[in-house]
Amino acid sequence: MPPDEPTANRPTPKFPHLRRPVANTLLVVALWMIFYASFTLFAPALLDDADSVHAEVAREMLLRHDWVTLYANGFRYLEKAPLLYWSMAASFKLFGISAAAARLPLALAVLALAFAVEDLSRRAFRNNRAGLYAALILLSSPGVFLFTRILLPDAILCLWLTLALLAFWLTEGPGEVNLRFFCYAFAACCALGVLTKGLIGTAFPLAIVAIYLLLSRGPRAAVARIRQLHPLTSLAVFLVIAAPWHILIALANPAEGHPTALVFSHRHWLVPLPTEGNVHGWLWFYFVNEQLLRYVNLRVPRDYDTVPLYLFWSLCLVWLAPWSAFLFRAIRWRTPLSNTLLKTPEQRAKALLLYRRCGLPHELHAPLLLLVWAIVPLLFFSLSTRQEYYVLPSLPALAILIAGWLAQDRDWQPITVVAKRIRRDLLRATAILIAIGAIFTVAVLVFLLFSQAPAANADLAALLQQNTADYALSMGHFLDLNAAALGLFRLPLVLAIAALLLGPLASCTLHRCNRPHAATLALAAAAFAFLLAAHFGLQIFAPVLSSQQLAAAIAPHIQPEDLIVVHQEYEFASTLGFYLHRPSYTQQNGRIIASSPIHILTDPTYNSVANYGRSSNLWYGSFFADAPPIFETTQSLAEKWSGPQRIWLWQDLANQPSPVPALPGAVYIIAKSGGKEIVSNQPARP
Repeated sequence: MPPDEPTANRPTPKFPHLRRPVANTLLVVALWMIFYASFTLFAPALLDDADSVHAEVAREMLLRHDWVTLYANGFRYLEKAPLLYWSMAASFKLFGISAAAARLPLALAVLALAFAVEDLSRRAFRNNRAGLYAALILLSSPGVFLFTRILLPDAILCLWLTLALLAFWLTEGPGEVNLRFFCYAFAACCALGVLTKGLIGTAFPLAIVAIYLLLSRGPRAAVARIRQLHPLTSLAVFLVIAAPWHILIALANPAEGHPTALVFSHRHWLVPLPTEGNVHGWLWFYFVNEQLLRYVNLRVPRDYDTVPLYLFWSLCLVWLAPWSAFLFRAIRWRTPLSNTLLKTPEQRAKALLLYRRCGLPHELHAPLLLLVWAIVPLLFFSLSTRQEYYVLPSLPALAILIAGWLAQDRDWQPITVVAKRIRRDLLRATAILIAIGAIFTVAVLVFLLFSQAPAANADLAALLQQNTADYALSMGHFLDLNAAALGLFRLPLVLAIAALLLGPLASCTLHRCNRPHAATLALAAAAFAFLLAAHFGLQIFAPVLSSQQLAAAIAPHIQPEDLIVVHQEYEFASTLGFYLHRPSYTQQNGRIIASSPIHILTDPTYNSVANYGRSSNLWYGSFFADAPPIFETTQSLAEKWSGPQRIWLWQDLANQPSPVPALPGAVYIIAKSGGKEIVSNQPARP
């Protein structure tokens, strides 16, 4: 650091670099293999909505040989960044088109993320156990596990954010470092984040670093430090990686016709809607509609919901359980407000003067960075629309912070006043987990003893209580569970009892025996057991969330010329497209044409949505000139029903927009599963 920077007055202590023990590496890889890269790759089947829509986009990318513009069911799909789909398409190319191949890139991202948090935690706290604990917390957290069961890009975003901040932290480390290399690595990770999730891929790391530098050094020293971090050449690295795709897709998808502009009138923004032949291009839809208007809750179409603010923040505790029991004590640890040196006004005044001259002490830098990292995404989405999984970018920071606090177990010998305080805090947190586990155990045992088990062949969908208003949330369908439906979840519930009660009991016993490391490992084992229960529960619920079983039932009978019609929005039955390979693509006169896409039976209005069915993910792309004509009316379906072409009609028995109109001729029920059915105008072929 140059001498004119105030923090130069406080020498940075030199610490030896700790290498990752081989045993830690083997343990992390083994747990990842078991819970992320084995049976969980193959089951359950892909789910309807985002899960199979994203897999289908990657499948069509491979078929079209178009790695720039995304397509779903033959329609331009302009709302997402490409990196997730590139990775899935590459996996399909290498291993074939399957659910396991679609999930493999996310599984690999989780492994890389586990090692990234391990490395950052080990370096930040100069403790091998801190690194191991961070990896275990991340791999065993329900949030990371559940939201990598669905093909969402957020885990990959967490990876780039963690790697970017790891690169930045290495520029802060003691001794000689290749500053330029790590600055360029930071810029590259920001660019990959943009290609994964849009502008927040660079907004989050830049905001976190800027706030951290400001708080740790003060304004003048922060600006001086930023100038040292090669900002101009790092910007060039960022643009080299991020700009090409944005330029190519903007050129490939210009505006068509004469779309109207965004207008501010009478203190309200009027968002332009596309019409036939008049539609904004990718630049407007992706940056204005999907990034800006979505943030201020004006995005069209309005096919999403938002989690209440109190629930959004509370989900940090849920997605990080059981480790969230230690979260508040870990946040208080090593922060200026909890430092024992700041008990009196005189001491606080002296500390403030020292801070103004020299910045924060070095031992507070890592906790400060982690706290800023955790808070920035949560505050950002607190001011916007939000889904349950939007807390994921904060989880790696919280996992590292908790790991650093738990790794104080090396201070237990010899027994000191500090050791006694740590032990007391750990026992209190573990007691909370035991209490929660005991309440859960009593409730489940009462339920199991006094409830009647459903029949072995019972359809879960028939037992659920439909709450369709919650389906815009990622986990909304699970709110349909009631006492009758829970009878099918006896095995997952028993496993959850073992995880939530026996694990904390074992951990508490080991803490009392002054074996904190073994106690932490016991709690990690319980957390992984809970993931197993969650996986089995998701498998039981899958037929309600997926149409794969219906696709498997008609696959032996379907022919290329047959017509598949969905009486709902495309997302409600999107697994049909993936598992039945609809559409295929042909080339005619130099143009790529979608062949046999899935058709949609529209309704004039439903849920205040006009022309329902031509809505949600396919809505915007349907106004481009190359959109395939897939939207059916009751009249057009009736005309085709009596014709020679075989029609397969999918419908949701509990959540259909309107009753299927009377169809001429016979109606044959081909298959039923998960509250859905497929009927046809012809009987099943032998």
